Amino acid sequence: MRFNLPSFLRRRGLPKVLLETSEPKIMHISDTPDNIYPFILNLIEKSRPEYIIHTGDLVDNIKLERRPELKDRYKKRVQELLDILENSNARVYIVPGNEDDPEILRKFSRRAKILKPGDIIEIEGIRLALAHEPRELKNNKPIDFALYGHNFKVIEKGLNGILNINFILPQSKRVIKVKYPDGTNFERGYKVMRGL
Repeated sequence: MRFNLPSFLRRRGLPKVLLETSEPKIMHISDTPDNIYPFILNLIEKSRPEYIIHTGDLVDNIKLERRPELKDRYKKRVQELLDILENSNARVYIVPGNEDDPEILRKFSRRAKILKPGDIIEIEGIRLALAHEPRELKNNKPIDFALYGHNFKVIEKGLNGILNINFILPQSKRVIKVKYPDGTNFERGYKVMRGL
C-alpha cells in the first residue's frame, strides 16, 4: 500500500514552527517500512533537516532477522532509502537494528555514518545517545536526548522513533513530533498497538 503523500501532508499539515524556524533541525526516524519511503522523501523536502538519524530497521517490513532468504529484496529497498537520506544534503547517522544487515549498510552507504548501539554523538551542542533498542542505551554519561526505536517503550529523556518522527531543534532543545502515515504500524507488522 502506497500513501498519497501530498494529500496526507495537506490534511495533517506540518507544524508551522518546523517550516519557519531558523534553527538547524535534527530529524529522527526508526523502523521504516518501505511503503513510507515516498512520505519520508516528501517530509525531508518540506522540512529540510540538516541532520537525519535513523535508529534501525531501515526496511522494517522485511524481517531479515527471521527471514534471511529476503536479503536480495532487502538490499534493493535499503539502497532506495539510503539514496533518499544521502541525497538530502543532510548529515546522516544510522544505528543498525535487529532487522538490518550492517555489512550491507556499510557497503551501500556513500555518506552515512554507521554507528554502534549505545554511541553518543554531539550535534550543534546537544548530546544524543543512539540505539535501536532502549536496553542498548548506556546510562553512564550525561545526555540531552536518547534516540531509539524497536518497540513502544518510553524512557526518561527518550525519543522513540516508532511513536513519531522526531525533529529536534538543538539551540532551544525543543522537540517537534510528526505522526507517521496511518497504516505504518500495520506495515511494520504490528496488528494492534496495545497499551497506548
